[in-house]
Amino acid sequence: MSEDLIGVRSEDLFDASAVHAWLSQHVSGLEGEPIVEQFRSGASNLTYLLKYPDRELVLRRPPHGNKAVSAHDMKREFLIQQRLRPSYPLVPQVIALCEDPHVIGSDFYVMERINGTILRRDAPESVDLNPDRAEALGQTMISGLAQLHKVDVEILSELSKGPGYISRQVEGWSKRYRGALTDDVPNAEELMAWLNNNQPEDVASCVIHGDWRLDNMVLDLSHTPLIVGVLDWELATVGDPLMDLGSALAYWIDRDDEPAFAALRRQPSDLPGMPTRADFVAKYLAETNWPCANFTFYEVFGLFRLTVILQQIWSRYRAGQTTNPAFAQFGSAVHVLINRAMERT
Repeated sequence: MSEDLIGVRSEDLFDASAVHAWLSQHVSGLEGEPIVEQFRSGASNLTYLLKYPDRELVLRRPPHGNKAVSAHDMKREFLIQQRLRPSYPLVPQVIALCEDPHVIGSDFYVMERINGTILRRDAPESVDLNPDRAEALGQTMISGLAQLHKVDVEILSELSKGPGYISRQVEGWSKRYRGALTDDVPNAEELMAWLNNNQPEDVASCVIHGDWRLDNMVLDLSHTPLIVGVLDWELATVGDPLMDLGSALAYWIDRDDEPAFAALRRQPSDLPGMPTRADFVAKYLAETNWPCANFTFYEVFGLFRLTVILQQIWSRYRAGQTTNPAFAQFGSAVHVLINRAMERT
């Protein structure tokens, strides 16, 4: 079992026999029931490895408990990847979508596993990320995002709601925060008011990922670092590319960041050679030529959006709807992120 995999948590168990019976109707040549393991990472949808004797598949399903309206839509996530893969081959090959709740109690889909390295908070000792290789890795991340934003937006045209993407995002994420508010975190009304009053115009309409970070990427590190797969398309849509960049950089920790914020790091972005946030923005803008006189709004929005994601999970954790110990510090993280966002307004 790899360090990314664990035995299935008791709260996340499902009937592997039922999945195998259903999957066998859609995929030929599957022999015997699979060994099921769970990917330990991921704070949203649940992800499992189905190990057959000669094939490994990945199953994705929603979390348990109350969920935000429109979130965790397996059909949407499946179709986005199915549509994008011909134009953006870093998307995994999805295989089958199940919308029958009798199989495991929820929708789910299955895709091929992409083999490679996924970097978490710290690169393993076996991985050589010296300054030159770290710089190359940072550049491939930037270029990968820029290339996604150049994909023909008509591929996902039905996801576009027209002009006003930024306004809808500010309104929508503010509503989600208020809906998930607990009595142990700030109400963030001042921050939400600042975002509402400082919105720029949309710069473009592009296919965006919504969760662009290293632990959502499968890497080939045998030579110069190369992205071979991009995972977790749950938040992908059609929207403003600079909002996607701002969301990505909310996770990006620089080497000289304050300790409280640095403690939230979940990717090795602080390695010598990695671009700083300022470098990331400059290089991305050089590749895309989008106009951006001031990145502050996008940075603040990214921090707030991440706050909301964590708060939604924290609310479920406090209510006992999930017992994943990884969520135990999310309430504290909400305080850190709101404070950091307010310092930048």
